[in-house]
Amino acid sequence: MTERPRTVVVTGGGRGLGEAMARRAGADGYRVVVAELNEEWGRRTAAAIQEAGGEAEFAPLDIADPASVEALAARLAPYGTVHGLVNNAALANGVGGKYFHDIDVEAWDRLMTVNARGPWLVAKHLLPLMSCPGRIVNIASDAALYGSPRLAHYIASKGAVIALTRAMARELGPEGITVNAVAPGLTEVEATRDVPAERHALYAHNRAIPRSQQPDDLVGAVAFLLGAESGYLTGQVIAVNGGFTMH
Repeated sequence: MTERPRTVVVTGGGRGLGEAMARRAGADGYRVVVAELNEEWGRRTAAAIQEAGGEAEFAPLDIADPASVEALAARLAPYGTVHGLVNNAALANGVGGKYFHDIDVEAWDRLMTVNARGPWLVAKHLLPLMSCPGRIVNIASDAALYGSPRLAHYIASKGAVIALTRAMARELGPEGITVNAVAPGLTEVEATRDVPAERHALYAHNRAIPRSQQPDDLVGAVAFLLGAESGYLTGQVIAVNGGFTMH
């Protein structure tokens, strides 16, 4: 009897970094659940994985809506255990430009609801399905490590993801589940098209590797953290940004 592939859930897997990570997971032999708010993007990514010979399906998900997250968990329950969760979905486009004291309460709360509460909520509801060993990879941002100006609410939300990663790692280590974060730099994707030119220039001038960052630059680190060889690595933050930040 042929063993079914292990399942990996990629939130926000419809485009950009999420699409690149979902495609890599499919190429690595996982059964990929592309959990995405935008149905068109999610179905397109799942179809691309299938066309490449992998196994994938689209699942609707709004990480800001607890009922949507619960529905995702219920949808996955009949399939058995989930090996990996890539907490990638976030609100990133159109969020910069204002000084911290000019950000309104609604914008602050929206970023925190999606970017900080969302990953916690997804992990909370998928935890009963997680296998042992299991893998959770939270996607943070190097902006939280560098402290980019005029981006305070986004940085605070991604800083919360880093802190959450460490807390989850402590709690889930005895369960055989590792929890790590990957912090990408400014990557050439749809969500960064409206990033101010001066911020692009800042990265271009201060990377150790001077070329622009592409989505595929991130997938190797995520693939490693999902794999067997990372089984004794937990609670860590890996910055993948061409050496823009070093710690």
